[in-house]
Amino acid sequence: MVADLRMAEENKHLEVVLDTQVESVNLAEEMCLRVAESAGFDEEMCYRIGMSVREGVINAFHYGNQEKPEKKIHLALDLTPNKLVIRVMDEGKGFKLKDVPDPLAEENILSTSGRGIFLMRAFMDEFEVVPGSTGGAEIVMSKWLPGAANGHANGQPGTTGNDSAPQKEA
Repeated sequence: MVADLRMAEENKHLEVVLDTQVESVNLAEEMCLRVAESAGFDEEMCYRIGMSVREGVINAFHYGNQEKPEKKIHLALDLTPNKLVIRVMDEGKGFKLKDVPDPLAEENILSTSGRGIFLMRAFMDEFEVVPGSTGGAEIVMSKWLPGAANGHANGQPGTTGNDSAPQKEA
């Protein structure tokens, strides 16, 4: 029981269900920015986290839920001793990451499709898409906390977070 109490003190969880409407994008970003700031992320990292959340919620709103107001967007934040984990889940049909076009490919340069995924991958330390419990897609992305003992330096030059490919933990 002592371990459970310690776990509750060390890990913080916030979950909210958002309406499928444009205003939910700003609300989600603001919530995540407040958590990121309180966790000690600097202005640059907060910007990256905020932009990633915006892109995730926009994708859930537009692609996942197809802007249908009866569907919801599920946002969850977990603050652990080492990282901030953000989950964005829609109630759509889901998708496979390999099916998203590469926005840097010559034939896609003028297309906007795939840019949000590209930014989330570039700005966050970990990024994946899994089937959501709602039947839709769930984006799971995380950012290592400043000073976390994991070999990552929170997106500083020469570390993860600045690459277009997702990074794996050692």
